[in-house]
Amino acid sequence: MKKIETSEIKDLTAYEKAREGLRASVIALKKNRRVSLGDHVTVLFENRETVLFQIQEMVRTERIVAEAKVEDEVDTYNGLIPDEGELSATLFIEIPGIARMSHDEQIAAVNRFQGLDRDAVFLSIGESRIPARFEEGRTKEEKMSAVHFLRFAVPPEARAALGDAAQPARLIVDHPRYQAKQDLSAAVRAELLRDLGT
Repeated sequence: MKKIETSEIKDLTAYEKAREGLRASVIALKKNRRVSLGDHVTVLFENRETVLFQIQEMVRTERIVAEAKVEDEVDTYNGLIPDEGELSATLFIEIPGIARMSHDEQIAAVNRFQGLDRDAVFLSIGESRIPARFEEGRTKEEKMSAVHFLRFAVPPEARAALGDAAQPARLIVDHPRYQAKQDLSAAVRAELLRDLGT
């Protein structure tokens, strides 16, 4: 999938004019790219459109106008765009009412997911079990991050199975303190096939 170039980022004025339409389009797109795994984990499969929107929103929120700083954002977020034969996703750990908790309670609530980034999340497609590769450095021993970036290297046989509605395809979390699985809908499978270029 082609990486985003700095020249594609609209300036603040141009983006403000186009934002409402772009936002509606990306919300509709994400609907078929989001997979809920139980009550506390959501995975959003990323592609070029979702990442471009995130960059534009960051530039808008931070009021970034210097080209070098825009380029830094593009370089950072381009890491979310999947390479050939891969799927890329953002995993969110969602704790209801976390904003009302004390700092220590927040850390404890998220820390129960420690180890999630060690072979606990995977895609099961046909006969293939594909472990998620988590971006390094987002979790420390004393503190778990609530947002993770991950990739799945999808072999050709799994790609073929993903396109065959008779073959099972699901996202699974198998962690000592949290287990969940969700079959991928036909709409999600279609989006992932598009990402894989099949």
